[in-house]
Amino acid sequence: MSGSTPELSVVLPSFRGAMSAKAELPVLIDFLRSLRRSYEVIVVDDGSLDDGATARVAAEFGCRFLENPTNLGKGASVRRGMLAAKGRLRMFTDIDVPYEAESMARTLYYLDARGFHMVAGDRRLPSSSYFTRVSALRRFSSIVYSNIVGRLVAGGWYDTQCGLKGFRGDVADDLFSVGIVDRFAFDVELFYVALKRNYDIKRIPVRLRKNDSSTVHVLRDGIAMVRDLGRVLAHQALGRYKGPHQQILEDHDGAAVQAWRVRNEETHDDG
Repeated sequence: MSGSTPELSVVLPSFRGAMSAKAELPVLIDFLRSLRRSYEVIVVDDGSLDDGATARVAAEFGCRFLENPTNLGKGASVRRGMLAAKGRLRMFTDIDVPYEAESMARTLYYLDARGFHMVAGDRRLPSSSYFTRVSALRRFSSIVYSNIVGRLVAGGWYDTQCGLKGFRGDVADDLFSVGIVDRFAFDVELFYVALKRNYDIKRIPVRLRKNDSSTVHVLRDGIAMVRDLGRVLAHQALGRYKGPHQQILEDHDGAAVQAWRVRNEETHDDG
């Protein structure tokens, strides 16, 4: 961790990921140091019961460590990390840091320099390298989830399940404070709520650097996702996704107008 109030927070959910953390945290930290920003890395262990192995690795590399008492799900772990984060900019990815540093750098660029509320990796973009480097099962399941669930929630425009997403800090606080989905479909909920709030979302290509060996249960996870999507729709219908989003949008628009005025005045003065 660099600085008591870091500019950037990176959340890494982990389940039995001590070995991956040991191998990949140096890669992530080297990248973060190269940015010359203050940062923190938050490792959230999802009830691994690994005799403290993940906690020791996190401490070795100067990361904050949070631990769920039982296995609650990736969504619950990311939510906990994001709400504990202090950064003005925040992102999450997997504990094995599967995407190249350029994808993370691009995420930060669109959040910070370009002012987007949310940035999401999209493995289907032409300049992405993902589907040619994973197994046929993972490729098939990802395409099924992206097309079926993406069309139901995001009009088919977004790859909801890519494991790299970034947020402005106030937007992260808003989205994650109202989340209810703890497991596989939590990404779908993020998109659903963000789109309902009219947040500006930027899709970016991602390049896979590491292909982990995790397995996907197409039928089981598909059924669970549909079930959780029903919960999300019911939650929205009951008006339970309330938050400070309107003020966030107004502040964002006001800042954009002010920046335009400053640029315009400078140009006029120069003329």
